[in-house]
Amino acid sequence: MRVVLAGGGSAGHIEPALALADALRAADGSIEVICLGTQRGLETRLVPLRGYPLELIPAVPLPRSVTPKLLTVPGRLAGAIHATGTILDRVGADVLVGFGGYVATPAYLAAKRHKVPIVVHEANPYPGIANRLGAHLTTHVFTGYPETKLRNARYLGLPIRRQIAELDRFAVGDKARAHFGLRPDLPVLLVTGGSQGAKSLNRAVAGAAGAIRSAGVQILHVTGAKNTDEVQGDTGQAGGGPAPYVTAPYVRVPYVDRMDLAYAAADFALCRAGAMTCAELTAVGLPAVYVPLPIGNGEQRLNALPIVQRGGGLLVDDAELTADWIKTSLLPVLTNIDQVAGMSEAAAALGRRDADRWLAKAVIEIVAAEKAGRPAAEPGGSQGLPAASAPGWPASPAPRDWPAPSTSPAPPAQPVRPAQPDRAAPSARPAQPAQEPGSLFTPHSARQQPPDGQPRQYQAGPRSQAAPSRGDAQQRPSGQGGRHRQAR
Repeated sequence: MRVVLAGGGSAGHIEPALALADALRAADGSIEVICLGTQRGLETRLVPLRGYPLELIPAVPLPRSVTPKLLTVPGRLAGAIHATGTILDRVGADVLVGFGGYVATPAYLAAKRHKVPIVVHEANPYPGIANRLGAHLTTHVFTGYPETKLRNARYLGLPIRRQIAELDRFAVGDKARAHFGLRPDLPVLLVTGGSQGAKSLNRAVAGAAGAIRSAGVQILHVTGAKNTDEVQGDTGQAGGGPAPYVTAPYVRVPYVDRMDLAYAAADFALCRAGAMTCAELTAVGLPAVYVPLPIGNGEQRLNALPIVQRGGGLLVDDAELTADWIKTSLLPVLTNIDQVAGMSEAAAALGRRDADRWLAKAVIEIVAAEKAGRPAAEPGGSQGLPAASAPGWPASPAPRDWPAPSTSPAPPAQPVRPAQPDRAAPSARPAQPAQEPGSLFTPHSARQQPPDGQPRQYQAGPRSQAAPSRGDAQQRPSGQGGRHRQAR
């Protein structure tokens, strides 16, 4: 089986594609995965690092306004479609899976022309042009948000790396802090603006660093490779002068390859609100202040809004993020043990850890159904895979405490881990057995009911009422240093 993945340009398109590639390889070692990309995208660095072959096609960006460059688009698009079709034929593609971006538009059109099955995954609440086109060329369309408006769409969640999906922050927290040179006994604020950094976040944190550290909160600041000069100013005490002795470290790094360790080291994050960032933070249960990118069509704000509405984070506009806002609005939260613990639980209740496996299973079933010459939506149609109604296999995934689509009620949130009196005892978080994904082609009426046939009850409110209590307040140590991690 040969799978071609089209998701280039930004990390938001590339990382879900690579997460699917890893899941396909884990499901069946004989599956061959080939990635499509352009010379101008991050895929030229990220894809080879993950060990997958990369085929390059010409980039065809669409002008944002009516200019003479618009006249060149049809010819360049035709060239990109031809180049993609040549690759599909040469590798013998059984399916094309697209995630949007420059590379997806010619990939969808070439796959349709060469009769290669198409699968579309849209990560954002607002679908991009490429995926809106792709959704008209196939019935196999999946989304990262339950309310995404896209033809033939089914909610699945956003595929994330296993390294992060399987992260146990309790078990590796001390190791992660030691990796970055942080103390094990004080809370940590993670600041990241993505792979390129964010100047507004850097400036605000640099101005508030003295106050943050004086309050006993450490800072792990991922500045971006080109932005290190922006945070070289005073980082002393809140008074403005350099401090002779500040106990809370301020660690600045230009880039982090191991974001799983950064998440494990942190108690709170200050970050942008890209779809991948939101998916990863909720999967690991890390609360955050989300600062949506002030350009585009507002999709980053929509990414973060459900998390904030459910109590898993805060939201502030880029123009309002200042050093004073951090001191007056964020710092009281960082030093409030109970509030941080509650926000962590609320974020974890929204996390989806197995979207990569669900999507991999869907792709395998689609290819098997195509080869068998029958509709891919037939329940249990995949060769070698259990039928959708087989005992012990769950129906297709449903939202966990996200705002439920009008036609698909969501089940109650899964239990979250209780309070842990000692960070050094990971056994306090009981291990959950891995659950195999079931068929995504169960009829809709069947997917609305759990295996025992009892109707699901949707729990409204800022946090799932089904989640267990975090424990009695008397069981938590008093004081500040490092207690956030014990209270989670």
